[in-house]
Amino acid sequence: MASIYEIIEKARKTGKIEKGTNEVTKAIERGTAKLVAYGADVEPKEIVQHLPILCKEKNIPCVDADKKEKLGISAGLNVGCASVAIIELGDAEGDFEGFIKTQLDKKETK
Repeated sequence: MASIYEIIEKARKTGKIEKGTNEVTKAIERGTAKLVAYGADVEPKEIVQHLPILCKEKNIPCVDADKKEKLGISAGLNVGCASVAIIELGDAEGDFEGFIKTQLDKKETK
């Protein structure tokens, strides 16, 4: 199964993504985000703590990625990135569906 980083990278190359918490927040509010990922290691936490709440309101899948550096790399940056939103999946469509199903299964077993 593809990781969140692989899905973001594929979406970046063949679809469309937004990088950075401000852009991600706008994408969620507009309802254009298909998937949101944020770094679990972002400090201070306040930078990204509103994202899961907004995503829940808009029914958008939201996952925490373990490292903001890896998020940045998968988003095509040379620096860490606090959050990324996938707007258009492109070739990541198939991976996305499997990933979401796995995430939902994990939540139900907790």
